[in-house]
This record gives sequence, structure tokens and C-alpha cells, in this order.
Amino acid sequence: MLVQAVRSQPTPTITLCSLQYRPLTSARNLSTRLEYLAKERAVAIEAVERASQVCQAVFKRLITAETLTKKDKSPVTVADFGAQAVVNHILERHFPDDPVVGEEDSKDLQGEDGRVLREKVTELVNATTGDAMSSDEASYPMRPDILRAIDRGQYAGGPQGRHWTLDPIDGTKGFLRGEQFAVCLALIIDGQVELGVVGCPNLPYDMSKPDGERGVLMVAVKGQGAFQRKLSTDSLEKETPVYVSRVQSTADAVFCESVEAQHSDHSSNFIIAQLLGITKPSVRMDSQCKYASVARGDAEIYLRLPVSETYVEKIWDHASGNIIIHEAGGRVSDINGKPLDFSIGRTLSANRGVVAASAKIFDEVISAVQTTLKNVK
Repeated sequence: MLVQAVRSQPTPTITLCSLQYRPLTSARNLSTRLEYLAKERAVAIEAVERASQVCQAVFKRLITAETLTKKDKSPVTVADFGAQAVVNHILERHFPDDPVVGEEDSKDLQGEDGRVLREKVTELVNATTGDAMSSDEASYPMRPDILRAIDRGQYAGGPQGRHWTLDPIDGTKGFLRGEQFAVCLALIIDGQVELGVVGCPNLPYDMSKPDGERGVLMVAVKGQGAFQRKLSTDSLEKETPVYVSRVQSTADAVFCESVEAQHSDHSSNFIIAQLLGITKPSVRMDSQCKYASVARGDAEIYLRLPVSETYVEKIWDHASGNIIIHEAGGRVSDINGKPLDFSIGRTLSANRGVVAASAKIFDEVISAVQTTLKNVK
């Protein structure tokens, strides 16, 4: 199935007795491309699926109307720690030498003050994975499994070697509202994102059926295209290729924006939409689900414009979405048209803002962004 879906460069065709023959080197090259990061791809999918299960279990068990009324963030804290522990535990099992750049550390779970939270996270992780990770700090000097797994995410990143980057819950407010959030995992090799997986438990599988089946997993490996599958633990789940929209005019485009105003400059977005002749209502959602929506053509443009001079984007907020957009045929840059640089460390300190769009309209979008931000200053 993957062989049919992967986009490859045309190879010479030789006609013999009215039959078409393609050189065997083409098949070998394609096979080699599919073998690249095949194990990492499968493991990353498993990790994101399991972490998504943890998040869904937390939502069902811990989030109530009272939680939302009081704006209690403890459920998302449990889910954050649980998802990071699950992903890091699975990565360690298969790739013990690979470091991880993660969002969380275990300090809030340590000692007597963190015992209740630590035990709650451990219970959820063990129920999801079927493992028996420990939470007892009495085993000193051996650290409890749950704390060690979470703290595998403290790597500094950088331009050499390979490391993973993880956002265990991207879109915490969306998670608490029961709306869009994502579990995002990417593999970076020598400063380049080579593999990305985004799990979107609440995203409709088909946006033309918004009340239909929910749960989407998107995956991309450099040079192999981007694919969508239903979010489940079935390793044989069918994958289908996804492509960005083919709209020719920005007037036919749709914006995909953050729900939270502090994540992007909505007022500038409005001006940019006017410059581009966009009249259709924006799609608003939290997390890297926005990248997924653009990658499969639900929307054409995603802007994350700077809201301050000092804010710096984190690599885990964009690595997975970046490669998925590229492999789906789109383009991603910062507001100055520079590619996102994942080689510096834990942040995108060489970039400002993010622009993702269908390739056919990308240049026009960047021009409108730069014109607007120049006038705003």
C-alpha cells in the first residue's frame, strides 16, 4: 500500500513488444527509500498512539464540569506527565541511545509533595502500556521508573547526531475543553527533521463529516510523502496519502488560526486576509492539528505571527507539523521567509513566527505577511 502512495521521480521507460518495462533500479531505489527510518516510523506511531490513549483516559476520568468552571489544570498536568513518560519509555526500549528534547521534567512529582500526583501518573501509564513502572522513591539510589522516563526529555538539542523532540500535549486549553489537542513526536538528525508524527484524538477523520468518526494520526518521513490513518492501536491500520490544497488563488483560501489570541496576532491576521482577498471564515483550533488540517487541504494557510519581541518558539511545537506540511506538498518558513532552523537547541531562536501554506500561494502569503507587519511597526 505504501509503495503505491509514495511519490517518486519518474524513471526512464523502455518499450518492448508494446510492453512497458521499468528498470529494476527504480524498484530498488523505492525499496531503499521505504526502508529509511522504517523502524523509527513504526515505533513513533506506537508511542504517539499510546500517549494519546493516556490523554483520552485522563479526560474521561478526571475532567468534570467543576474542573472547567474552576479552570483546574491538574488533569492536563497528569496527562502531560503521563504522555511524556509513555513516549520516552517506548523510545528508550527501542532506541536506548537516543536523547529526547521534551517539554516536561519531573520536579513536581518528586518527594512527598509530589507523591499523589506521581502515583496517579504511574497508575495511568501502567494501565495504558501494560507495563509495571515504579513510583516508589524508597528504592533510592535507584530512581522510580516514572521519574526517569519523564526526565529523559531534558536533552539540550543541537546540530549533530540524532534526537527526538516531544510535545506530550500540544494545546492544553483545547484538551481541557474537549476540543483539539495533539501529541507530537519528531526525529531530528544533524539538525534536520527527518520524521514527524502528530496524533489528534479529537480531529474528525473527514472534515466534510464534522460529527463523524474522530481520531487522526499523521506521519511523514523525509522523501516518502505524508500519510493519514485512524488513531488506533491497530498496527495494520490503513494509511492514505494526504496533500495540501491545490487552490490557485488566495481569494479561495481558508485561514487556520489559533483559538488563543496570545499564541498569534489575530488583528494582523485579519489585515493579511484582506490583502489576500480572503472572505471565508477562519478555522480556529488549538495545537499542531492546524498543521494537519493544512496538510490534508482542510485549510490553505496557517499563520503564527509574533505577539511580542521576546517570545521564542519551541522546537517541539513545530517539528512534526513542519515535515508533514513539506511532505504533503506545502511550504513552511518564518515571517521573513527563512526555513525553520531546528539545529540550534530547544528553541527556534533563529526564526520569528511561522507561516505554512499551500505551495501555489505561499509566495503571495509571505508577501502579505511582510507588508502587514512592516506597516504595523
